[in-house]
Amino acid sequence: MKDIFEWLDSRNIRYRDKELLQEALTHSSYVNEHKEIAHDNERLEFMGDAVLQVWTSKKLFLLEPALSEGQMTTLRAQLVCEEALAEYNRALGLAKFLRLGCGEEKTGGRDRDSVLADMFEALIGAVYLDSGIECAAVILEEVITPAITRPKNEKVIDYKTRLQEYIQSDSRKTVHYEVIHVQGPSNKPLFEVNVLLDDIVLGNGIGNSKKRAEQNAAKNAFEKMVK
Repeated sequence: MKDIFEWLDSRNIRYRDKELLQEALTHSSYVNEHKEIAHDNERLEFMGDAVLQVWTSKKLFLLEPALSEGQMTTLRAQLVCEEALAEYNRALGLAKFLRLGCGEEKTGGRDRDSVLADMFEALIGAVYLDSGIECAAVILEEVITPAITRPKNEKVIDYKTRLQEYIQSDSRKTVHYEVIHVQGPSNKPLFEVNVLLDDIVLGNGIGNSKKRAEQNAAKNAFEKMVK
């Protein structure tokens, strides 16, 4: 298929805003090399993450026989982790539509889990904003529904959820995450993140993507709090 629009047509997914969908395919490295492009896909990644969480939560809630809260939390973490999202991208053949900078392309960015996972989330976010949850669900049903019954890595732990549940067992407050430092080249960055409650730093984490750094910060905080 020559472009994302032909890909969407093949699944009868309607669309209106082509620029928004192209934005979902645009990595920050491409924007850095093409100053006429205003936005990369990070904002849409944020939206897609929220859509994935809600859609997957509902899907697991409706399973028969019913799963416990703990089972749903663990399974959701496995279904929407970075590695899983990258595999969905590969299975759908979306990577060829990704707009990458030359440097990122040369260093293997088109097959890097963090890049593919972010692109998948951004596309889900764009489709949701442009056409609604029903169209986004067409994509999610194709890859996530079959993945529910596949063997999973039992070691996957969603420390962000665990930390939030632990905090809310004692208060109604919500933690938030803050990137405090990014180092390394743009095609291989290393993120350092703090997790905070109000203005108090609970934990710190480092990772080669923001998601991994956030999980590591949450793990650091959770393990300190439950000692």
